Amino acid sequence: MIRPRSSRAAARTKADPGFDVVMIGSGLGIYALTRAFHEEYGVVSTVVAANAPAPMHRSVTCRVHEPAGSGEQERLQALLDLAAGRPQGRPALLLCNNDSHVEFLARHAELLEQHYLLRVPSLETVNQLADKASFAELCEQHDITVPSTRVLDFRSGGAPEIGELPFDFPIVAKPAVGGPHAELRMAGKKKVYFLEDLRELEDLRDRLHAAGFRDRFVLQELIPGDDTAMRSITAYRDARGTVTLLASAAVLLEEHTPEALGRPAAMITTDFPQQLEQARLLLDATGYVGFANVDIKEDPRDGSQRFLEINPRIGRNSYYVTGAGANVARFMVEDAVHGRTPEPVVGLPEVLYSIVPLRLLRRYVLDPIQRQRLHEVARRRTVNPWDYPAERPWMRAYAQAVRLNHVRKFRRYYPRPSATGF
Repeated sequence: MIRPRSSRAAARTKADPGFDVVMIGSGLGIYALTRAFHEEYGVVSTVVAANAPAPMHRSVTCRVHEPAGSGEQERLQALLDLAAGRPQGRPALLLCNNDSHVEFLARHAELLEQHYLLRVPSLETVNQLADKASFAELCEQHDITVPSTRVLDFRSGGAPEIGELPFDFPIVAKPAVGGPHAELRMAGKKKVYFLEDLRELEDLRDRLHAAGFRDRFVLQELIPGDDTAMRSITAYRDARGTVTLLASAAVLLEEHTPEALGRPAAMITTDFPQQLEQARLLLDATGYVGFANVDIKEDPRDGSQRFLEINPRIGRNSYYVTGAGANVARFMVEDAVHGRTPEPVVGLPEVLYSIVPLRLLRRYVLDPIQRQRLHEVARRRTVNPWDYPAERPWMRAYAQAVRLNHVRKFRRYYPRPSATGF
């Protein structure tokens, strides 16, 4: 059994590990990865990001390299420029933690692999899994339960007919692929839409069409249950076809701002053996390589665990794995740098992962049994990716400000817990 260890060890000087790390992007998802590499290997990662926020510039875990612009060609040129200036023969890992960035790496893999060590799925696999409509079809082929699904196709340029739905309102609506929707300029745009009736669905369809959306939109039955019905799986499958990491957590609270709706804010590491094996099955069936993140929701009507999506990246909240003792950096380093398959890790010790204050979290966990478990686990070990003892005072103050800012956000967007999480 792996055991959590204190990150205070990271403040000690470490020997040169013999490799470098370059990452694309910024924000919590990237910071959690830079911290993991800094904790485990003492690596100061190079982060390629346009307009990176202050924490990326202030952290001891990384240095920022700003490309000439925010477009794909500028990003690619920045990576090639960095490679040209590096010591010859010294390996460098290249990572990201964003769907569009994974697609970028997959598209340019042939060129980038001449300079960097990559572990990302093929573009074909990325498209298959990132598309929520295709993902539902893949799950059905392997007898994995998903919510009932209907697809609205805007690709012809017209506003699609809705027709009769195979499920009742309220429903959940979301883009099949995040990229085209993320680039859309539309009033009231959200990451996920919760629709009460046909009128709201027709209004969303019309606004998407008017804004120029030309992809597919997924409609799904709303599975009952609040945030605590959600499950998260983090996995890594190496280049030799072995799934070396399968970790899972039970969500206690999700974020509720429009741009971050559905992202876990607090979780307890919890083993879900059947769902971990189902995730392994999907990764093996697609020939997957690299990190993956799976979202699942328990249906209280029958106890089934319904797979919602698989993201071709490690996920914004990957630090729950590192904080529980399985530093995520090790899996990629063993695979890509050393060419080894370590003893697989399946399951983790119990820890509470939370980016919100404990007092706020208690307010939203209503079930008495879950509240009791929250208290017990929190007393033993709580981890927050922003709370890194190796950081300087500015970053420690920033971590406190983030916690307080979450209080403000929840008061505005989710002032009282509900039975659906909406």
